Order: sequence, then C-alpha cells, then structure tokens
Amino acid sequence: MLPATVTGSWPRPRWFDMSMWGRPLDTCMLDVRFREKFQDAMAVVISDEERAGLDILTHGDFHCDEDFAGRSWHHYPLQRWTGFEGDHLQSEQTRSPWLKYPPGTLLNEIYTAWRWPRVVDRIEHRPLDYPKIWRIAQGKSARPVRFGTCCSQVMGLFLDIHTNKYKDNREVLWDMAVAMNTELLALRAAGCRCIQIEEPTLHFMANTFGPEDEKVKFMIECYNREVQGLDDVEVWIHTCWGNPNMQRVMEDTSYKASFELYLNEMRGDVWTIETKDRGFADIELFGSYKGKLPKKICIGAVSHRVLQADRAEEVAASIRTALRHIAPEQLIVSSDCGFGRQGCNREIAFYKATAIAQGCNIVRKELGLDEREVPAANASLQLDIVPKTAVG
Repeated sequence: MLPATVTGSWPRPRWFDMSMWGRPLDTCMLDVRFREKFQDAMAVVISDEERAGLDILTHGDFHCDEDFAGRSWHHYPLQRWTGFEGDHLQSEQTRSPWLKYPPGTLLNEIYTAWRWPRVVDRIEHRPLDYPKIWRIAQGKSARPVRFGTCCSQVMGLFLDIHTNKYKDNREVLWDMAVAMNTELLALRAAGCRCIQIEEPTLHFMANTFGPEDEKVKFMIECYNREVQGLDDVEVWIHTCWGNPNMQRVMEDTSYKASFELYLNEMRGDVWTIETKDRGFADIELFGSYKGKLPKKICIGAVSHRVLQADRAEEVAASIRTALRHIAPEQLIVSSDCGFGRQGCNREIAFYKATAIAQGCNIVRKELGLDEREVPAANASLQLDIVPKTAVG
C-alpha cells in the first residue's frame, strides 16, 4: 500500500565518467574499465534507492550518455536502430514549434545545441541491450527494478526525413513503435515485469490540437502498438512537462484535455503525473473515479526542478492531498520526474527519495497500515552520531 519510488534517472557517481556514444553495450563491456565502472555504478544506484527506503527501484538510466541536458534519453535508440544517419541541427522550417525559445534562455541553448540524425532509410530494430541492462540492475536487489525507456513518439519531434522510403512522419513514428516493441518484448522475455514508457506526447498534443484531433488519435494507436504483447507486464505511462537540465519545456501544463485519453484509451496499468511542481493542479479530476480508476495513479510528491530537499512531513501533506481524490490502494508515490539528465547532485536526489519513503510511512501509520523500513532514517545508522556529552 502506497509504494514509494522515483521516476527513473539518477545522478551519476563522480567517478562514473564513461559513456557508450552509440556503441553496443557488449562492445563497451569488453573494456575492463567500463565493465567495472558500469556495474559498480548500477550497484550504487540500487544501494542508494534501497537505503532511501524505496519499494520499487530503477536502473538510474546509467546506460544513457552523460551529454548536454540529457539528450541521450531520446538519442540512445536513434544511435542504434537502422535508418538514421548523422548529427544535424534542425532548421526553423522543420523543428517543432513547441521547442522554440527566446535567445538568452537556457531552453534556447539546449534545443539549439542538440543535434539529431536524419531519417535516410527504412527504420528497423537493432538490439538496445535493455534485457542485459535490466539483468545487471535486478541482479543486485530482491526488490523489483522498473525499467524505463523513452517513448518513440517523443523522439519523432526531432527527425527530418531525407529518403523516399517514407512519405510522412506518421510512417516514421509507426516503424519506431514497432522497433521499440521488439525491444520491450525482449525485455519481457528476460523476466522484467515492470516497464515504464516515458513521455507519450498526448498531453502536449491534446493541449495544442484538442483530444478529438486525428493527430492525437494516431498517437494513441502508435503508443498502443509500442506496448503490444505486454499483457503480463505492469506497464507504467510516465508523463511530465519536461526535464532537460531540470527545465519545464511547456507553459500550458494542464492534463484536462488528455485526462480521459490516458485513463481509458492508453494500454497500461499505472499513469504517472507531474503534480508537486504544478501545485497539484488537476488532481480533482480523479475524484469522480475514486475507488474505481482503470489505472493506478503515481503522483509526484517531490519536484525534480527544486534543489531544496523535501521533508517527510511535506511529502505526507502531498499524499493526503492526493488521497482526497484517489483511493490509497490505487495510489503510488514518486518524484515528478527523474533526477538525472544533468539534474541535481546525488545528495539532493537521495534525500528527496528518502523523504518520499518516510512520507509514505507517516501516512501509512495514519491509515493503520504497516510501515516499511527506511534505513536512511534509522538514528543508529547515521554517518555521524553526536555524542550525548562532551568528550575530553
């Protein structure tokens, strides 16, 4: 009841200073330095999250390159599937109008610095090594490790077509959905039973075009194709309003237009929403479904954009706000988004994460439920313990 987790990405240890830069994981693992650092870094994120008291763990997105503002979150599949070539700056003509920001802003620097491949041939799946990455992480804990990956829809925002193999962006998106589905089925076959699909673009698109627009309906079909065959997997649908270098990328952050779409038309078991940074706007929409939601709801009880480490009491207050509209058996508690992608440091991420676990315990106690162990809050296990009296 009220399981505690975080979204996915986690700040790297300072010594984990290697990236794959498009190479296969198997190739990188032949380098004994990478092999040691990658596995040890995975052990660190699992240990951090267990010590924080989280119930559902993540792999920290440590397979993604340490690049500017977390471009690799989108780029990792694009570097490995066939049909893509080069690193290019999109023109004003082809770049998404959502991603245009004034000069002198961080978002302008991010989106003009990022380079993208062009579509030059038919897109086909090549292994992304998700099963191996999950095995490395899951092998370090008895608690479930949820595997998260960028949705193919959001990658489509950045791709220009330079081939006659595709007549429009829809065909590109569909082939990417098929390619990602192939990888997700391999992840399922490896034994992973908790998979998170990150940032289907419905909330962006429904706010722009309306929920009945044909472009929005196609995105629903595209997403559902991406998760086809995962019926025995708990599928999480993660949505927020941006996280490159901790930044919000949209001004209109309402879920009203996409609310029914995510609840009733998207295949999945858990819908994660950004709530803390938005002051819990739209949370009342869940009230009419209280106790009979078609999906569990995972709220963000801490913000990934604020450096102040939350306190357990603040998290408990956020949970109580959500419980006015969502039944406790259908509520999961998390962060608004991940702490990586050139985000905050490990100490801040850790203390935000343990505040989630401790806040859950406060509310569990109020509801008469069993509390979970949170090693970080154990007074006898603190790094430094103040003596009762002055010494010598």
